[in-house]
Amino acid sequence: MAFAASFTTFLLISSLLASPFAWVAEANTYTSAPKVKGLSWTFYKSTCPKVESIVRKHLKKVFKEDVGQAAGLLRLHFHDCFVQGCDGSVLLDGSASGPSEQDAPPNLTLRAKAFEIINDLRELVHKECGRVVSCADLVALAARDSVFLTGGPDYEVPLGRRDGLTFATEEATLNNLLPGTANTTTILDLLKTKNLDATDAVALSGGHTIGIGHCTSFEDRLYPTQDPTLAKTFAKDLKKVCPTKDFNNTTVLDIRSPNKFDNKYYVNLVHRQGLFTSDQDLYTDARTKDIVESFAADESLFFEKFVHSMLKMGQLSVLTGKKGEIRANCSVRNSDNELLTSVVEDEAEEAWSELK
Repeated sequence: MAFAASFTTFLLISSLLASPFAWVAEANTYTSAPKVKGLSWTFYKSTCPKVESIVRKHLKKVFKEDVGQAAGLLRLHFHDCFVQGCDGSVLLDGSASGPSEQDAPPNLTLRAKAFEIINDLRELVHKECGRVVSCADLVALAARDSVFLTGGPDYEVPLGRRDGLTFATEEATLNNLLPGTANTTTILDLLKTKNLDATDAVALSGGHTIGIGHCTSFEDRLYPTQDPTLAKTFAKDLKKVCPTKDFNNTTVLDIRSPNKFDNKYYVNLVHRQGLFTSDQDLYTDARTKDIVESFAADESLFFEKFVHSMLKMGQLSVLTGKKGEIRANCSVRNSDNELLTSVVEDEAEEAWSELK
């Protein structure tokens, strides 16, 4: 990992000389996917017009202290939407009815701080506007700003999601969140059930341009025998990070620009430096190889397709209208929230009725 170490040192030195968000460009705003019924590009125009500026302002502060939280928030959105739709169910704590989605194996490595940040955003927004903005919408906005504030594209997010009243079972979570050991066939088969295609699969995987991976998620590529699709020098560096199986350590997902949202993830794949099987197999598989190469060669194309795919994913099985609720606490259903009064509930529902 000599290259990664030297590059990280470069980033740290650069951060002393320039703003931590020097790479945030004057990005184009993309609106490339149609919105589903019940969502709107201007949903909170009258009830909470400052919601997006509140979210972005707070996240700028968060990422200035720890830019790694951007990857955690982006991953939270993925894990919410893929299981039972973008309903904020992944945020719920467990209850007498069963364990939460957070207790399922694929979610055990979600960053605890990401959940805290969403509840902090909820508190700020509800203080400004009252309880009219859903936790599910805050997750979607936080994911968008995590992309943009680390150098990626800016894009409009259709809003109006409601928060779910139930959380998925462990079985449903396992069936809808694939491990890093999954191959391209498994990925494409799952995404097909959600009306997402091969381009979506490759574009959404580009979220791995920021963030970290745990040794246990890719150790099978190193031990007992080395995966031949791994570049030899890259594999050697990974073994220094993870010297044995079941070793508790992490490494960056993108060795070229670990904290910047760009197309270097695909450059890594072309050079056989993808961390997970689910990453590298996108370049090995003939159905997706050309897409990987096109994104590696053209960052603007990647940004365009990523936004399109994110908008599709971000509208999976959303609850709108009278379905679901607007949680007063993102981690607790209103019916389980002892601090919630019926007066606040009535005021929130009245505000939502005015939006219809």
